[in-house]
Amino acid sequence: MAAAQSGDQRAYTRLLGDSVALIRAVARRQGVPVDALDDVVQETLLTVHRVRHTFDPSRSYDAWLSAIASRRAVDALRSHGRRDRREVRDELAIDQHADRDDASTGAEREQEAQRLRKAIETLPPGQREAVEQLGLKERSLAEAAEQTGRNTGALKVNLHRALKSLRDRLHGES
Repeated sequence: MAAAQSGDQRAYTRLLGDSVALIRAVARRQGVPVDALDDVVQETLLTVHRVRHTFDPSRSYDAWLSAIASRRAVDALRSHGRRDRREVRDELAIDQHADRDDASTGAEREQEAQRLRKAIETLPPGQREAVEQLGLKERSLAEAAEQTGRNTGALKVNLHRALKSLRDRLHGES
C-alpha cells in the first residue's frame, strides 16, 4: 500500500487484487450471504480507493482493510435485512387483503398513501428531509448525511420526531 500511495500503479492494481480474498473472508465471518459477497467486495474496494490516503504505512494493512470490509459487510447485512422485512410485509399485506375486492383495496391504499403524503408535507423541513432520505429513499445515515450536509445525530433526532408526529397525526385522524 505504501508503494501504491507513492503512485506505483502496478503495485496498487496488485494490492487490490490480493485484497479480495481477505475481504471475502471478513464478509463471510460477518454472515453476509454468498449472493451478496461480490457486492461487499466491490463496495470495500471502492471505499479503499476513496480513503487510501488515510492508510498509515507503519500499521497493518490487513487490519486496516479488515476494518473497512467489516463495515461494508454490516452495511450489506442492514440493506439485506431492510429488503427482507419489506418483502415479508408485502407478502403479509397480500395475504391479509386476498379476500377483498381488488378495486376497493387499491382505492383504500391510494387514500392511505395520500393521507401519509399530506402528513409528511406538513412536517418541518428538517423532519421532512429526514423522512425522505432515511425512510422513503432508504439511504443509510452516512449517505443521508453526505447528501444533506447534516450530521447523523441531527438526522436521527429529526427522523424520531417526524415519526412520532406522523404517528400522532395519522392515529389521531382515525
